[in-house]
Amino acid sequence: MGNCGTREESAVVAHAQVQQLHMLPLSVKNGNTPVVLEKKHNRSLSDLSENSSTPRRNIIEDSRNIAIYTNVIAFTLFELETITKSFRSDYVLGEGGFGTVYKGYIDENVRVGLKSLPVAVKVLNKEGLQGHREWLTEVNFLGQLRHPNLVKLIGYCCEDDHRLLVYEFMFRGSLENHLFRKTAAPLPWATRMMIALGAAKGLAFLHNAERPVIYRDFKTSNILLDSDYTAKLSDFGLAKAGPQGDETHVSTRVMGTYGYAAPEYVMTGHLTARSDVYSFGVVLLELLTGRRSVDKTRPSKEQNLVDWARPKLNDKRKFLHIIDPRLEDQYSTRAAQKACSLAYYCLSQNPKARPLMSDVVETLEPLQSSGTNENVTLTLSGTGLSDYRVQRRFVGNNGTGCRALPGPKCSPGGTLPACRVR
Repeated sequence: MGNCGTREESAVVAHAQVQQLHMLPLSVKNGNTPVVLEKKHNRSLSDLSENSSTPRRNIIEDSRNIAIYTNVIAFTLFELETITKSFRSDYVLGEGGFGTVYKGYIDENVRVGLKSLPVAVKVLNKEGLQGHREWLTEVNFLGQLRHPNLVKLIGYCCEDDHRLLVYEFMFRGSLENHLFRKTAAPLPWATRMMIALGAAKGLAFLHNAERPVIYRDFKTSNILLDSDYTAKLSDFGLAKAGPQGDETHVSTRVMGTYGYAAPEYVMTGHLTARSDVYSFGVVLLELLTGRRSVDKTRPSKEQNLVDWARPKLNDKRKFLHIIDPRLEDQYSTRAAQKACSLAYYCLSQNPKARPLMSDVVETLEPLQSSGTNENVTLTLSGTGLSDYRVQRRFVGNNGTGCRALPGPKCSPGGTLPACRVR
């Protein structure tokens, strides 16, 4: 999948405190609003610095350190005011919990040597240290990470109390808008599977970095699409450096979005890469069903998408009933079965039973064609499951069998029982 370079670790460690500072609760307006869920759990020394008494001079010193990212441009506030016409209202692309995004255009008229390029300029809300920390987290991660399925950070601005970020412009906006806006044409099946694969590749790249990066807020509104519908992950304000060495998880304040956060993370505050896998499963389910993760306008039993759909994902008599009816006959039954089975495993209540994102990528790749491949293999990796392979054989259009196959290092009588997908 590639890596993020040898200097990633030193920079991430240098800003470990900043990456763990997410203290202020945010109000809940709808199912896609970032939230803080109060939970008691053991806190690291870095977590103990999550308070507003952090000296501002330390924040300023941290800001100066971002100059090490030579591939990121330090813009002046005047330059960004110029390219957005003083942040005119008709230049607004959207608004989120952390700021307003404007369209702009950089070229040599802004600064000599700049390549002509449309950009998106995010102006963070002035929320004191909290806004700064999230801004700095984004610069820290995107200043080092480069991948076709991550949005590219072009530059930043840090003047007085102004915090701005400049990204590549994504012509088709967010996946959320394409899936759920009533005026939007329904995304075709092939496009949905392509988007799922691209987003999976982005997460797999983060998880396979020299030190894993946990995205922590994977959802449709954070998946942006370019003119070719290539999916790119955006908004790294809640990202965390993952566990190292013998560590099994990162303990942190529970933050994320209702409907997407993994249940074990919500309950304990223990964050792992498998937390992202669960969130991916929710988004894959949204792609398959055309429904929001949480929709209060639906009947009470259908308001939580995972609760409603997951029992049907592995049922050969029911799984087709949850597929978005707007897709009609664009997909094969086999392809739908495979995609539903993948979502089922990603949404497992047991994090160790979820696949790695690299395995998710391998499972989605055969679905990029006609979806008629006869076989697909999903590797379930993790403590206790690392050498088992779940291999599905599809019989006809509806018949499905599933059995656990021990790998070469497995001893008989392992912990994973034989299973059947009904």
